[in-house]
Amino acid sequence: MTQSSITLAMTGASGAAYGLRLLEQLIIAKQTIYFLVSAPAQMVINLEMDFKLPSQPAAIQAFLSERYQAAPGQLQVFGHKQWTAPIASGNAASRAMVICPCTSGTLAAIASGLSRNLIERAADVISKEQRKLILVHRETPLSVIHLENMLRLAKMGTLILPANPGFYHHPQNINDIIDFIVARILDHLEIEHDLLPRWGDS
Repeated sequence: MTQSSITLAMTGASGAAYGLRLLEQLIIAKQTIYFLVSAPAQMVINLEMDFKLPSQPAAIQAFLSERYQAAPGQLQVFGHKQWTAPIASGNAASRAMVICPCTSGTLAAIASGLSRNLIERAADVISKEQRKLILVHRETPLSVIHLENMLRLAKMGTLILPANPGFYHHPQNINDIIDFIVARILDHLEIEHDLLPRWGDS
């Protein structure tokens, strides 16, 4: 485990392209990535993307490493019940964790301190170690329960970053819309990128 590592998790909300584009950009930025994908997220990826994701962690790791040209050891994929993974312990926590996309159910579990799977446990570890946790919530509309859970997490220091793209950069295609959100995530991770111009830039 390296202190410069980023944990990236994907859960079963629509918007798989956000998480996969973020993964690609983290690899380009030469970050070490610890990747988690829930079973519902695998289903959504298979529905929304132009490829089918393998089902087992080792196969997912090999597939995504080749697809996004990750360096050897740069991307590590863990199973949802792999409690021996370093990210399950506070003494090996990544510097930050992003859940993208994040379902309302996952958000509620984190707000309640549940650790029923490795995604929830890793988020709990990040929170208790006071590292950066970013939840890219994509579901809409929001109920009072959702809003109360978000407020509870925000008071703990969690960054709630809904997948609500802006349009002042005049997106020409869906990739430009996706990049708007990915750029905001990278900004909060303090990772340089050139996905879109800054506000006020010509």
